[in-house]
Amino acid sequence: MATTYDRPVTEAEERTGLLSEEYVVKTMPQLAGTLDMTSTFVLIIFFITNVASAVQGGAGTFTFWIIGGVTFFIPCVIATAQLGHMYPHEGSLYNWTHRAFGDYWSFFVGFCAWFPCILLMITAADAVVNYIQGLNPNWLVAPWQQGLALMVLLVISGFIASRRFRTVLNLVNIILVVAFLAVILVGIAGVVWLLKGHPPVASFHTAADWGFSWNPRGYYTLALFAFITQAYLGIEAPLNMGGEMFGRRVVTRHLLWGTLLVFVGYFVATFGVLVVLGTAQSGNPYALAMTVQLALGKAAGALAAVLIMVNFVVTPAVYNYSYARLLLVAGIDQRLPVSIARLNKNRVPANAITFQTCVAIIFTAIVYIAAPALTTFTNPATLNLEVYNVVISASTLVWAISTAFLFINLVKLFIDDPKAFRARLIFPMPVLWISIVLGTITCIVSIAGALLYSLIPQYIDNGHWWVIVGGITIACLIFAAIGGILASSEADWEKMNQ
Repeated sequence: MATTYDRPVTEAEERTGLLSEEYVVKTMPQLAGTLDMTSTFVLIIFFITNVASAVQGGAGTFTFWIIGGVTFFIPCVIATAQLGHMYPHEGSLYNWTHRAFGDYWSFFVGFCAWFPCILLMITAADAVVNYIQGLNPNWLVAPWQQGLALMVLLVISGFIASRRFRTVLNLVNIILVVAFLAVILVGIAGVVWLLKGHPPVASFHTAADWGFSWNPRGYYTLALFAFITQAYLGIEAPLNMGGEMFGRRVVTRHLLWGTLLVFVGYFVATFGVLVVLGTAQSGNPYALAMTVQLALGKAAGALAAVLIMVNFVVTPAVYNYSYARLLLVAGIDQRLPVSIARLNKNRVPANAITFQTCVAIIFTAIVYIAAPALTTFTNPATLNLEVYNVVISASTLVWAISTAFLFINLVKLFIDDPKAFRARLIFPMPVLWISIVLGTITCIVSIAGALLYSLIPQYIDNGHWWVIVGGITIACLIFAAIGGILASSEADWEKMNQ
């Protein structure tokens, strides 16, 4: 009988097992440890620039971080830990959905989990462009200049992601330190500001400040809650490399340490920005560097900007190598043409990485070069900001839909075989059920809020926002549904020819 790390697999698992489960552990080195997976986890989830938009809630931002964390982030972590413990294979959500629902739904959910990678690679690179503009407003003014800069950063991400995996992980571990040096600077800026005798710019005095009252802007409260909740997305992404971990305890360890670091990062950065700037610069990613500059001086502000830029130069590569594993397993399992799964001399899925990079470059060229050249409806001065918010909202909507399957899969697996499910529990059943209910409800609420209400109403009103963001989201889902059929057909044709 085959084995899964330190336990034999059941006959039911052998019947539903995937070729990728066996192939990956035989051909790719198992070298990702707790630190490597923790660094990947944090860099995927913790976008420090999310804080700049989140602080629009004032002191209530802390309330939303906590509520979103308790009702969504922690339930997702619990569900991921349970599924990862049961099936620690390459492909994470794709593999788990296959176990629960079979071939078609595993491809559909896998696509919904994968596609945001393309948009988020662009969004991460866009943060670098924002900071370059923050350092000098005369740089990268025209959309085509921004587009070319993004393309260069995307090429760099592809180059990094295709290097020897141990080398890449070492770099990612260093970047985790770089990211938290920036967090520490922002936090110190808030403390120094108060020690100098300045009052906090944001108000922390009333219940309304902390978000405990409804007001005429209540609709925006829902939008902000949705944004903050979805800032926690990506929990399962490091386990796309489940077959490349050494030891099963890495599953729970990296989730524990990664969760703590994400909370610390968001809370400390939020504190610094609210104390020094308040909500005056909300929505401006460069607000983090401005916070440090105002409290600690220009040199410290420039250092914070450089640290954040270095972080986001490498972050697209983290998305690139993590999500290339979804294409890898789909190719191995013949859901996609097998060529997408081929490894380079470094034993990494270079074809999948190249494909992702090319798709991201094409999307960038359309948005930043072709669209502005063919239409007069775009304002070059605000295009970058508008694209940043629209892209991250559309990508997180699709991402949230796939994330809901963490809970759906748990329910289906329990219904299929309660006895076998209980035998592999690492959490008490009541904890799982509470996580499933809270996570599912919060996921639905956050999807509604993100779709219906604009994050940047001063640039895109609600009426246009839901059409743009909803249109992109629906297009992605339709593409996933049709793509599943076409990709499977192509793979079947390839098998017949072989």
